[in-house]
This record gives sequence, structure tokens and C-alpha cells, in this order.
Amino acid sequence: MTPPAPKASRPPVHFPIDVACVDTGSNAIRFQAARFVSPSRFDLLESERVPVRLGHQVFLRGRLAPETMDAAVRAFVSFRERMEALGIAHCRAVATSAVREAHNGDLLKDRIRRESGIRLETITGREEARLVHLAVGSRIDLSGGKWILVDLGGGSVEVSLVDDAGMLWSESHTMGSVRLLEELAEADGDPGRFRRLLEEYVSILRIPAPAQYWSPSGFIATGGNIETLAEITAARVDGDGVAHLPTADLHAMIQHLARLPYRERMERFGLREDRADVILPAALVYHRLAEVAGVPEILVPGLGVKEGVLLDLVQDLASDEGHERRQEAELVQAAISLGRRFMFDEAHGVHVGRLSMRLFELLEPLHGLSSRDRQLLHAAAILHDIGTFVSAKKHHKHSLYLIYRSELPGLSPSENLIVGNIARYHRRSHPLPHHQEYMRLSPKERVRVDQLAAILRLSDALDRQHLQLVDDLEIDVRGLDLHLTLKGKGDLLLERWALSQKKRLFEETFGYRVSVSG
Repeated sequence: MTPPAPKASRPPVHFPIDVACVDTGSNAIRFQAARFVSPSRFDLLESERVPVRLGHQVFLRGRLAPETMDAAVRAFVSFRERMEALGIAHCRAVATSAVREAHNGDLLKDRIRRESGIRLETITGREEARLVHLAVGSRIDLSGGKWILVDLGGGSVEVSLVDDAGMLWSESHTMGSVRLLEELAEADGDPGRFRRLLEEYVSILRIPAPAQYWSPSGFIATGGNIETLAEITAARVDGDGVAHLPTADLHAMIQHLARLPYRERMERFGLREDRADVILPAALVYHRLAEVAGVPEILVPGLGVKEGVLLDLVQDLASDEGHERRQEAELVQAAISLGRRFMFDEAHGVHVGRLSMRLFELLEPLHGLSSRDRQLLHAAAILHDIGTFVSAKKHHKHSLYLIYRSELPGLSPSENLIVGNIARYHRRSHPLPHHQEYMRLSPKERVRVDQLAAILRLSDALDRQHLQLVDDLEIDVRGLDLHLTLKGKGDLLLERWALSQKKRLFEETFGYRVSVSG
């Protein structure tokens, strides 16, 4: 079979290059423009923070208020004017929990696109954590250890276990500073009761499970609140611009803040109004997690989502592989991280993923699927067996549930459901009209699931013994006959038998008769 022609690469990026980003958070909207002299070094050209609290109505009523949406749109129009004045053509704008959870979030995105020309992208908690990790790694040397990384926003807190290569583990909790303030607002008139409610509320926070088995190399915290806390406690700043905030000093500051009404906090510490009211909830979240981690100090690098967005954008522009390959590599790492949470057979999952990619490549002239479909298949192949964490019986159904209820960075909720369905059909029943989660997909998405699940079934059969015996394969197509030749260790008798048992979905979906030798 003739391999597909390579895709044309885009023109190389020449440095310096000017780019911009917008971080649409729950407490404020932040704009940054920067000049990059290399993929990892930049100077800020402009930075602006617009105090639009999108999370105020969302966390109480589930909707963005009309006046808040108007203010957000006006901010984006002004950002577009600034980019035009600076001659910036490349921009990425992201939105976090407030827009993500708002029932009318899509309306806001449509208005922003129509009135400013800027596309606002809603990202998951895991994608937030990935971008923060990217930013932090540009200022703190993460090599040689494993670190707790905490990013607290207005609507959520992302707690991750990371090293220099990426995220090993990540969890997102709907416990941001603005959300806590709104949910506990009825007690705000009684500072003592408010403090007790906050302490009880944050007491459920945990660090990622693997970090409980060794001491972390350090505890890193990001977000505007921890930067302010480091400043008002006069934390020591090292030569790299990283503040070192002792946990004991943070605890002492919590005692002090708890005794002051927020107006007095503004006067005493020079805080903005929209910082003074959320800083106590934020401090309690950071202290709780540092306490659980058992660390003596918190490292505050002064970087976060917005810097991660800038770095990610420029690395996409400068990458020889391009955005799609980088996106797939990040998705693969996230899938492995999720699999580890459910103690999956990593060697089997990764191997089936590799075989799926080989089959996808060899079959490309037949299936005509996109590079995005390749990414979704890769994630599903790695995770297809994670349902055994719940039970070996009907584990394919459990895999669907666990994948769909988890967050994989860069995937929309509908894509998460597609990945879950692909994994669900790696065994047993073919997709049927009475399968509820399958029928939630559009007709076009169901066809994609049929095709990708058919490829996954063949790939899973080729590692029937979970021993990674099949190293490679070749395909020969003659008419409607498709013959697979397996290459590997031993006689591969069980793998050939398993493939003969699991080929029917592929034959029904693609219309080819499958045979195998090896």
C-alpha cells in the first residue's frame, strides 16, 4: 500500500516575534503582549488587568449577567485595538471556569468573536494546569524531582504533581476564591463564622495521591492571590525572581486578615477592592494544601496561565512538528497520567496506542480520517482498559464512564465523550441504537466512533496476551480483501486468533474482508 504523501510544512517563524494573549478568569480579564526573542525568552510589551468578575453570577445562578458580558466584550474590543496599534497578528484567548460553567457562555464567546474578531477558547482545568506548568518550568528548574503545583483562580483550584517533563497527576476542584466568597457570602457579616465555614469547606482538599508516598521536591503556587500574599508578608525573593513564602508566615497572615474587614484590608495593605475580599479564602486554600503536603515554604514564581498561553502559542508557531503533533504528545501524556490514577496496565495501554497509530497510518488511504481523529484514537487506545479499576466485568462500560467524567487537556466535552465511546467499543457489543451515551453523539460523530473503535479492536487483539509480542505489521489490499502480516516474537498464534474474533466491526464498518498471517 502506498503511504500517504507528507503534509506541507508551514513557513518558519523568525525571531523576534510579537504575540498577545487574553486570560479570561473568574475574577478579572488579563491581557498581555510580549516580544519573544526565542521560543522561551520574552519581554512584556504591555499588560492590562480589567476587573470584570465573570464568576459573580455564574457561581450563584449558573449564568453570566448581561452587564458583565457587556463589560467583557468592551474589554476584548480594547484588546483588539491595542494589538492593532502594536502590529500583533498572533493571539490566543482562553476562558476558565466561569465561562466554562455558564449556561450562556457560548453567547459571550459569539459576541466577542463578532465584535472584536478574537476567538475565545474555553479550556479545561487540566489544560489550565498544563499551561501553568509550562510557565513555571520557564522560571524554576523542575528537573531531578517531583513537585506539587497549585494554581488557584476565581472558580477552581488545580492541584498537580509535576516534573520537568510534564504533569504526572492532576486534579481540578471547584473551589476558587470567588466561588468560595459567593457560596459563603451569607456568613460574611460575622467574620468568625465566615472563617470557620471557610476552614471546614477547604478541609476536604487533598494533594494528588502519588505525592503521599514521597516527599515533594517543593510546593509551587501560582495566581494573583498568592503573589499578593508573598508581597504583603515581605517574602524573600531569590535571584530568579521566585518568592519564598514560609508556611508559618502565611498562617500568621491568615490570622491577621481574618480579624480585618475587607475595607480595612484595602487600607492596611493597599489592596484593590476585588482582591481584598477574596484574599482570605485564597490564603486558606493555599495553606491547607501546603499543610497537607508537609512543606515549610511555598515557592511563588510570579507566573501563571497567561504566561503559559504566550509560551504555548510561540512554541506552536516555532515548532517543526507543528501544533497537531505537539497537541497529540500532550494528550498522550495526559492520557497516561489519567490511566495511572486508575492503576491501569500501562505497558499494554501504551503498546495498543502505538499499534493503533501504525494501523491508522497504514489504513489512511482507506479511512480518510483527520489528524484530530488520530489524536482521539490514540487517547482511547491508551485508556481503553482503565475500567478494570472498577471491575473486570463490563470494564469497557466503566472505561466509558471514567473517561467521559474526567478531563483531558485540549478536548471539548463532546470530544471527551467520543474518546470514551471509542474505548467502550474495544470489546463485546458493537455500537447499537439503544446505547445511551453513543446516541448522545451526532450522526457524524457516531460514524467516527464506529471507524475508530474498529481500528482499536484490531490493535487490542494484537496484544491479546498483554506481553507486547507484536512489534510491527504490514497491510496488503487487493480488491475488498485486506491482509495483515504480523511481525514479532514467537508464533503469535493467540494474537492471530484474537484478531479473527474481533475483526467483524472493522469488516462491517469499512467493507473489507480481513485475514491475517505472521
